[in-house]
Amino acid sequence: MLQKFGKFVAFMNKYFTLWIVLGAIAAYYDPAPFKPLSKYVSYCIMAVMLSMGLTVSVKDFKLVFSRPKDVGWGIVLRYMIMPFVAFGLTKLLGLPPELAVGMILVGCCPSGVASNVMTFLAKGDVALSVTVSSVNTLLAPLITPFMFTLLAGSFIQIDTWGILKDILKIVLLPVGLGIIIRYFFSKAVDKITPIIPIVSLIAIFVTTSSGFALSADSFASVAWIAILAVILHNLTGLTTGYLAARGVGMSNYKAKAISFEIGMENGGLAMALAIAHLAPMAFIPAAIFNLVHNITGPAVATFWRSRLEKEQAAGKVADESSETPHVAEASAHEHQQ
Repeated sequence: MLQKFGKFVAFMNKYFTLWIVLGAIAAYYDPAPFKPLSKYVSYCIMAVMLSMGLTVSVKDFKLVFSRPKDVGWGIVLRYMIMPFVAFGLTKLLGLPPELAVGMILVGCCPSGVASNVMTFLAKGDVALSVTVSSVNTLLAPLITPFMFTLLAGSFIQIDTWGILKDILKIVLLPVGLGIIIRYFFSKAVDKITPIIPIVSLIAIFVTTSSGFALSADSFASVAWIAILAVILHNLTGLTTGYLAARGVGMSNYKAKAISFEIGMENGGLAMALAIAHLAPMAFIPAAIFNLVHNITGPAVATFWRSRLEKEQAAGKVADESSETPHVAEASAHEHQQ
């Protein structure tokens, strides 16, 4: 029974973006049924974070000690690039204040879980990706509220401590609980791992559709500028992340991981915080970003993977995964997600 349900989950997850887009369209044209779902948004993101914790083991943090330079650069670049790129785009495009703070909030949130999957598909350093995204998520309560206040405080008044408390509740507690459950009940968790992605699908569906319902009145007036801003933000993050990683001496193999860690955000957390603390319009960038990076991410991963396979077939490059002994273990772990 569990195996059959796992196949259903795999099918649903394969068309993840399609279900989210359909929910957003339905909520935009008929907001009433979806608006009440907004009260469950924080619980939905907590469920996603718990799911993330269940797929993270203590072994995933080994790289903090064995490869501190790589992990350190991943953390520094993550929180230095996207927040300031978002801030720059708000000025360059002249975004309305409510939209601007939503953009900045997305940039200040940690990297999303999907970055690990994209790194795996691109044949990048999955071990590095898993470690950097896990550490960045755990650091979010210390960095995100204050970085957001620093950059968005000139637009509106920010409830820094309220955001900090919400991140602790929505992110740190469920992730920590998930790690503890996995540590003590790893065999039971392994059995349910194939069906865990359905939690993220349902949670993001509820979060996105309810957010679009709340912001339906203002979405039409800012749709095109918001979409342009988000696409530029995402593509700049992916590109700058890769170039910056190469610039500090990382190989192509490692740089692919850092690119996804920077270019793919935890849009669910940004949506939850926007709904709880900001005007409805501020939700729009996070919602669009959540759709965009699920399109650009696979596209970039497929490009990198196909290019590597062609180069390997031509004998131009060796197997990049030999750079680190941790990659096989982390790749298998991530593939289970």
